[in-house]
Amino acid sequence: MTKFETIQIFAPDTESVAELPLSENGVSAGFPSPADDFMSLKLDLNRELIKNPSATFYARVSGDSMIDDGICNDDLLVIDKSVEPYDGCVAVCYIDGEFTLKHFENKGDHALLIPANKKYKPIRVTSDNDFMIWGVVRYVIKKV
Repeated sequence: MTKFETIQIFAPDTESVAELPLSENGVSAGFPSPADDFMSLKLDLNRELIKNPSATFYARVSGDSMIDDGICNDDLLVIDKSVEPYDGCVAVCYIDGEFTLKHFENKGDHALLIPANKKYKPIRVTSDNDFMIWGVVRYVIKKV
């Protein structure tokens, strides 16, 4: 069974600043510190997540082929097209007219796109396929 996700791709708005308060003391799993009422550090998610603005995109995942890696339906991906793909990376790949999200492995004469869900089989990519690695996933943002 081959499964291709529906991936919506969005360009980030790097002109905006989204500075949010950042706790100086970390996050306690016990009682909160009264000092946290006076948080002075700020965190801008654009600066934190986007290292190469002209090559970075967001995408929303639709599908379950990477669920065993904790990448689920509706998760938001931060994808960097300037990162050189490497064996084992999670990549957004374009194959034969469709996008898919898989682990990439270079086998020399072919590549394998490996899902993280036993319901799906790896996809063998050869020179007969129209194939490119569109970008490497750098972050997964989840709704809890």
